[in-house]
Amino acid sequence: MSTPNTSFVDFQHVFLAYDGTSEFAVEDISLQTRQGEFIAIVGPSGCGKSTFMKLATGLKKPTRGQISIDGAAVTGPLKIVGMAFQAPTLLPWRTTLDNVLLPLEIVEPYRSNFKRDKAKNVARALALLTTVGLDGYADKFPWQLSGGMQQRASICRALIHEPKMLLLDEPFGALDAFTREELWCVLRDLWTERRFNVILVTHDLREAAFLADTIYVMSKRPGRIVARKENPLPRPRDLELTYTEPFTALVHELREHIGRVRTT
Repeated sequence: MSTPNTSFVDFQHVFLAYDGTSEFAVEDISLQTRQGEFIAIVGPSGCGKSTFMKLATGLKKPTRGQISIDGAAVTGPLKIVGMAFQAPTLLPWRTTLDNVLLPLEIVEPYRSNFKRDKAKNVARALALLTTVGLDGYADKFPWQLSGGMQQRASICRALIHEPKMLLLDEPFGALDAFTREELWCVLRDLWTERRFNVILVTHDLREAAFLADTIYVMSKRPGRIVARKENPLPRPRDLELTYTEPFTALVHELREHIGRVRTT
């Protein structure tokens, strides 16, 4: 288990080669995150951001280097993480409530006691749905929800088993600008309340600047970390901050890094 003096996520000179080749998807990735830290990873398409996520969850094993999460070496898929993607991937035949409960039905140790703890689990799910503004929608099916509502439910599903780390792969990329900003605030409030670790992969530099404590810029393939930026913007942050000069300056600095990556 991690302590205040150790890193929660620790990548040490991690390389990953494509299956059956000597070509690297990512190379020499080293980074450490603090307990409860919110990081964002930005970079051009195909730079290895999603590959980094697979390494962090144990879905891919590094070709070289070491990865540890919460003080333990990553040797396979982790149970202490929740994940949400650009597509909500809610099961169409299950209600919102049942979609949120799904991880508790399939992930141990919750699975063994799911029926016994059903009432407690339902109460937890309903509380999460209320937190993200979906109270009253528990019995609705995915086709009865807007895209933003589906993504809210997807985030609840990722958090229902109280993971220590939340991994988000372009979670708001398919949404309109207004809905996207609403969900930034939902995610901000959830993180502020629970302080789980977050790794956010995004193309949206404003999103990274608004949400993250630390922002990493990755190069074109093979993906390497070419810049690390501690976010100077104070918390708590509200949407009005996004119209200020310090916020614009941070986004511009990140864009300059991306521009150098594109021309390298």
